[in-house]
Amino acid sequence: MRDRTVPTGMPSAWQRFTPSAIDVKAGETIRFFVRNSGKVDHEMVLGQLDDLKAHAKEMQANPGMVHKEPNQVYLKPGQRGGMVWQFTQAGTVDFACTVPGHLEAGMVGKINVAP
Repeated sequence: MRDRTVPTGMPSAWQRFTPSAIDVKAGETIRFFVRNSGKVDHEMVLGQLDDLKAHAKEMQANPGMVHKEPNQVYLKPGQRGGMVWQFTQAGTVDFACTVPGHLEAGMVGKINVAP
């Protein structure tokens, strides 16, 4: 079950997410509908920024690494996909593309979870 869908884009030209800031409420379930309209692989991973940076380093050490976790979606150019996530607590959740070089180029965003 989901409360709403949030379309999210991954255009390669800017190495940015659109939108890069998302507001949700604690307890809300969101389906992220993600589209890679760029020309390179991208992924969207939810987590805390320190964990995302550590994961990005692991991706750099293991080129070609592809995985499937409940908090991420990996897309080749032109692909669409999604993930569903329930935000249980107020606070901030980060998201990033941990494909080597992308997080470092600024492909990050924040989800603000209001009480």
